[in-house]
Amino acid sequence: MKAGLTVLVAVAMVAAVAGTSRAQDPVKVDPGHYKVIVDNPSVRVLRITYAAGAKSKMHEHPDAIVVVLSSGKMQFATPDGKTEDRDLPADTAMFTPAVTHNPSNIGKTAMDAILVEFKSKAGTATIPTDRPNMKIKSLAEAPQGSASLVSLEPGFHEPAGTKHDYDQVVIALGPTPTSLAIDGKPAKTTWKRGDVSFIGRGVAHESKFSGDKPADVVIVAIK
Repeated sequence: MKAGLTVLVAVAMVAAVAGTSRAQDPVKVDPGHYKVIVDNPSVRVLRITYAAGAKSKMHEHPDAIVVVLSSGKMQFATPDGKTEDRDLPADTAMFTPAVTHNPSNIGKTAMDAILVEFKSKAGTATIPTDRPNMKIKSLAEAPQGSASLVSLEPGFHEPAGTKHDYDQVVIALGPTPTSLAIDGKPAKTTWKRGDVSFIGRGVAHESKFSGDKPADVVIVAIK
């Protein structure tokens, strides 16, 4: 009888912990500020938008890289009662270790960002730092991967059937004259600031830049 009761209590505790974890998912507790763009076994990509003065609810994230689309000043409160203010300049990225917090926009302008949440531990793929017709500038490093500011230059072309041994989250920083066809699907040819595409490791794709002047994107590469 006691053994059975112990098992029931243990099951109830596990269920309670699991329920708390789900309740702290920002998409569930604060869908007004967090929207899912991509969700697969490698990453979950969220679009984050906060109007000036907006406040969230306490929630949690795994290890992630945030790419800032519009400058803002945010305050982050943690469960221990501490707060931290951060200025987030546009077109920057940073690694954010797993955290539980409650953000508030304490600036005078809206804040807009892309958050790439990692779902796995660091892999072993090598992420290139130099590629033809690309200028690559490192923005942030994480155990699972990295974020780079990439300037696509005239002549950049990955021919049909190109594959990489790492995943890529491609984030446009503005109109980008690029055709991207993934796994035989219709090519994406129209890009605006904040548009996101995911290219899985080992997945055949073709990418071709047709502009006569460089255009910038951010690529978060996952090992």
